[in-house]
Amino acid sequence: MIDLQSARASNSIHLLLLFFLGALLAFAAELPYGGWIQIPILGLIWWRMNQQPNPSIKKQFISGMSFGLGYFVLGLWWIYISLHDVGGMHAVVSCLAVFLLAAGMGLFFSSATLALCLPQRRYLTGLVLAASWVFIEYLRSVVLTGFPWMGFAEAQFNGPFAPVAPFFGGLACTFLVVWVSWEISQLKKNIFFSSACIISTIALAQLASFWTFTKPVGEPLSVRLIQGNFEQSLKFNRKAIEEQFSFYTNAIESQSADLIITPETAYPWPQSNLPVGLLESLQQFSNNTSSNVLLGLIGEVSNSTGVKYTNRALGLSPNTPGYLYDKSHLVPFGEFIPPGFQWFVNAFHVPMSDFARGTLDQAPFSIVRSGQDAIQAAITICYEDVFGGELASRIRESSKPVNLLINMTNLAWFGNSQAPAQQLRLSQLRSLETGLPALRATNTGITAALGPDGKVLSQLGDFTQGVLSLKIQAYSGKTPYVLWGNAPILGLSCLLLILGLIRQKRI
Repeated sequence: MIDLQSARASNSIHLLLLFFLGALLAFAAELPYGGWIQIPILGLIWWRMNQQPNPSIKKQFISGMSFGLGYFVLGLWWIYISLHDVGGMHAVVSCLAVFLLAAGMGLFFSSATLALCLPQRRYLTGLVLAASWVFIEYLRSVVLTGFPWMGFAEAQFNGPFAPVAPFFGGLACTFLVVWVSWEISQLKKNIFFSSACIISTIALAQLASFWTFTKPVGEPLSVRLIQGNFEQSLKFNRKAIEEQFSFYTNAIESQSADLIITPETAYPWPQSNLPVGLLESLQQFSNNTSSNVLLGLIGEVSNSTGVKYTNRALGLSPNTPGYLYDKSHLVPFGEFIPPGFQWFVNAFHVPMSDFARGTLDQAPFSIVRSGQDAIQAAITICYEDVFGGELASRIRESSKPVNLLINMTNLAWFGNSQAPAQQLRLSQLRSLETGLPALRATNTGITAALGPDGKVLSQLGDFTQGVLSLKIQAYSGKTPYVLWGNAPILGLSCLLLILGLIRQKRI
């Protein structure tokens, strides 16, 4: 009886330690050089998981879940703000929703750690674990429309494996993070082999930074990014909306530029219900000043069931028909209702939460300038820039070569949390993968301009109302990742997983 109680206590301590290590891993992502810091923490997690005597699949799965829960509870806690503070959902239900989401994401992590249940081989185990992680992370980006937020890749923008992104994308960065962290956990057993793997992998990754695949094209663009800093709780207050309309319209018309961008849903009314003459006035401003203007608003499309709303970017260019981009990758519950979950949306008290999807083959926005070739910009709205494979595919398949990335976002839903910084890192990774500069226009922050290497060129302060004026250089060309997508790293991972399974059957 005493031995049984001792075993249970030891197991509880083991799971609690993994939970806190997972939370520490999520915290490290927010630190300077967070991508470097995460790697030894992961190594400690693998070492701890390997301390279990005779680990069964069930025990390994529970250990992985403890680690995943700690990681995602801390990393995604800000969803509570959108549910409770903005959406008016009861605090207990909001906490439960965050926990369930963290548990759902933790299921992916715990599934990936099952690779440790295979017979461990000196040279193969870490590679199989890394391959398993890549495969599971890919599934996390596609299952139920995907939610790959808080992967290891975006932290690598401030880590050793960022230079790999233009070649093989964020999933390749994830592979290297997991493999090198595994070798760190094995230093005591195989110091020479593991040290050689760690040092050579980091050195080769750093050498990759000397290659560039895109180059400047045309003269720099003058840009104005408008940040309104309007509270999300006022989004459906008529008087507040009128003030919001007035601010953005005045900010646009106060000064010309080659490109003027407002955030997502800066005009939070359906396009047909906007004040009479508003769009005509802005089009006239565009014609008179040779300014290209991108507006965030609510679009409308007709289908067999009637009229549905879209999350839309409307582009106005001088003496040119209007451009439309409708968001294609929608947010579950916020922008579309999964089957059987209408009750959840009703509890959330959010109107217009079931949008129509835009197509994946929408053309880029042409930025027209007198006497120069048009600059083509790929538009993403809100968390569409989480999906690197989709963006790479859009650029690869575009009928016009893309020179610039534009993201229009409203993160007022998540208050003063780490969500804006997390999405900034995702945007930085997208620039790095594609070799293209990026512009981010947000309601509350982080409004910024990024270079083709993802580094911040200029930004506005969070939760301030203002305009960021700057010059941005467009680029042309395609990185290997844009050309190949995730196929190389997924192919390698599948081969390693097959090899691991074959080796298991031979034992």
